[in-house]
Amino acid sequence: MTQSAIEQYSDTTTWPSPAKLNLFLYVTGQRENGYHDLQTLFQFLDYGDTLHITPNETDKITLSPDIEGVAVEDNLIYRAAMTLKAQSGSKQGAHIHIEKMLPMGGGLGGGSSNAATTLVALNHLWNTALSSDELADLGLALGADVPVFVRGVTAFAEGVGEVLQPAYAEEKWYLVAKPDVSIATAKIFGHPNLPRDTPKRALNVLLAGNYENDCEKIVRELFPKVDKAISWLVEYAPSRLTGTGACIFAEFENEDDARLTFNKLPDWLTGFVACGVNTSPLLTTLKAQKQ
Repeated sequence: MTQSAIEQYSDTTTWPSPAKLNLFLYVTGQRENGYHDLQTLFQFLDYGDTLHITPNETDKITLSPDIEGVAVEDNLIYRAAMTLKAQSGSKQGAHIHIEKMLPMGGGLGGGSSNAATTLVALNHLWNTALSSDELADLGLALGADVPVFVRGVTAFAEGVGEVLQPAYAEEKWYLVAKPDVSIATAKIFGHPNLPRDTPKRALNVLLAGNYENDCEKIVRELFPKVDKAISWLVEYAPSRLTGTGACIFAEFENEDDARLTFNKLPDWLTGFVACGVNTSPLLTTLKAQKQ
């Protein structure tokens, strides 16, 4: 669907589905069920995918465009919409068109963000009136990162990522880069050499220290392209992995410095420049829609 085709529907609204960065990520233990206990700091970026949503009375959810290799029933957007329908009993439907900017398998939370945007937007458009807590609970069943996108504020996360505490992070500028690899989270968390005993620390201690990612060493060993990318980027600014990769990021104090380095990006890396924000663009859009 082209932009002009989208705009012809007067009841179509546009919703951001922002990227996130894990400013730090520590693995503090592993549970009997295989899940890992974490301490991580999520911050949103003013960059991401965009969902154009047209509600209707068909009782059906339709998506465009098709994503190669992903069945509609497996798409997190579809699953989020159907989860909301089941919970609320709504008989309404919607067509959802996505402009995909975030790479899959990049560690930027694209799928989780898509699911959260779907839940938040349809809850508003369908007048299903679920609370933020209820939406976050629905989101957790779709993915551990979905609740933080639903709540829409920078957060310190513990547990498997579902125990959230609002936090503040300096809103720096970032160059986010991705080598030509896609990394499955399960591959990293299942690796026998992943550190799983980093001591738990209080948030104020973590914020005052050097930010690191316990997954980075394993990812760099398994994926030489990621290792090469970090080695290149760290020459210009403090750089590290986000999530389980494959995206890496460097932090800058201002946009000009970030773009100066971006302009030097080698042709074997793709990327973008964005600003970290403590309030998600999704939350800002929801407030505007309610006015």
